[in-house]
Amino acid sequence: MNIATKLRDPTAETSPTRRARLSPPPSVAGKSVALMDIGKARGSEFIDRLEGHFKQAGVATRRYRKPTNTKVAPTDLLQKIAAENQLAVIALSD
Repeated sequence: MNIATKLRDPTAETSPTRRARLSPPPSVAGKSVALMDIGKARGSEFIDRLEGHFKQAGVATRRYRKPTNTKVAPTDLLQKIAAENQLAVIALSD
C-alpha cells in the first residue's frame, strides 16, 4: 500500500531556531514512528486511529504519553523518542 504523505513542521514561525530543520523523509517505509499522546481529551482515540492506519501500511509504531498536559514533555522522554524512532506524531485533539 502506498501512502501519499505531506509532512508539516508545527514549530511556530515566531520561535527562535535552535537547530536546522531536517528534511522530511521521502517515505515512511522502514521507519519507526513515535505516537505521543499529550494527555488532552480523546487524544488516545486519535492515536488509536493513527496507529491502525500505520499498521495497515506496514509501518512500525511506538506509543508514548506525556505525564501531564499542563507542562512540556520531559527531556528524558523526548530523548527516548528520538533514540527509538525516526519520525514522530504528536496528538493534539481538542
